[in-house]
This record gives sequence, structure tokens and C-alpha cells, in this order.
Amino acid sequence: MGCMPSPPKPDAATLERFRVLMLPHLDAVYGFARWLTRDPVLAQDVAQEAMLRALRYFHAFRGGEARPWLLGIVRNSWADLRTRKSATERPIEEIEDRPHDGPDPEQSAQAGDRRRQIAAALAALPAESREILVLREIEDLPYKHIAHVLDLPIGTVMSRLARAREKLAAELKARLGRSGHGLPDL
Repeated sequence: MGCMPSPPKPDAATLERFRVLMLPHLDAVYGFARWLTRDPVLAQDVAQEAMLRALRYFHAFRGGEARPWLLGIVRNSWADLRTRKSATERPIEEIEDRPHDGPDPEQSAQAGDRRRQIAAALAALPAESREILVLREIEDLPYKHIAHVLDLPIGTVMSRLARAREKLAAELKARLGRSGHGLPDL
């Protein structure tokens, strides 16, 4: 059985280049891992594994956009972890709210409620729909970068994104129909 050669150990200049190019995207790495795993602790593990892989294989990074390259590694790290540990998906019990600096406490509460409703509906979607929506709507990646992260043709990205948006709208409608509230502003 042949062994794969170890990647080269990074030198000081490589570590500095990694720090400058990759570390600014650490929040995106964790955020994407959080949406994929639906578990904040597991997301930390996936994000850490992805950053270690990124450093280990940084010699293969040929420039260009660092964030899509990193998010592809996050996705692969999550897939590998699920395969290794046969991880099962769990629903999100609590989604962190982003701070809202609204002048009116009632508007702030309503905005927080809308964010929670949207986050819960997004979390309930199948992984394929959730990941493409997170990459486009939360990470704000262009189609070309999403295609790179998901290793898909751009046309497939566009059609999957359209279907994922339809699923999200249906999930929101079903959830809000049960609660008696109107559809939140997206």
C-alpha cells in the first residue's frame, strides 16, 4: 500500500500569507459550518478541522478568492465528518440573534422574531437546499463562487437556488400558517 506524501510544512512567510488571506474569513467559515451542522459545538469542530486542512494544503491555493476556497473546505470537512461518524442531523433548538439597533423596542422584537422564524425554516430544509441558500443569501457569494464551493455548473446552482427559495417560502408559509402570523419580510 502506497502512502500519500505529506504536504510541505509551512514556513514563516507561508504562515503570514495564510494569516493575511484566510483568517479574515474565519467568521464565514464558522457561520457556514453552523448552518451545515445545525450544532454550535460541532460547527466549532468542523471550522477548526477546515482551517487546519486549509493550512495543511495552503500550498495548493493558487490565489483568487479565498472565501469560496475555504467554504469548499468547510463543506468537505463536514461531509467527511458525517461519513466517519455517521453523524445525524439535529434540529436547531436555538438560533443566536444578531444585534438590532432599532429605535423602537417593539420593532426590534418583531425583527428578532422574523429572524428566528426564517432561521428555523431554513434549518428545517434539506441540507442541499440549506447550504445553497446560506452561501447565496447569508454569505452573499456570487453564483460563480457557489459553483466552485459546491462543485456544480452555474446553471445547476441557479436552478437549485430557485428550488431552495421555493422550499423556504413554503416552509415559512406552513410555519406561519400554524402560528397565525403573517409572512415575514424577507
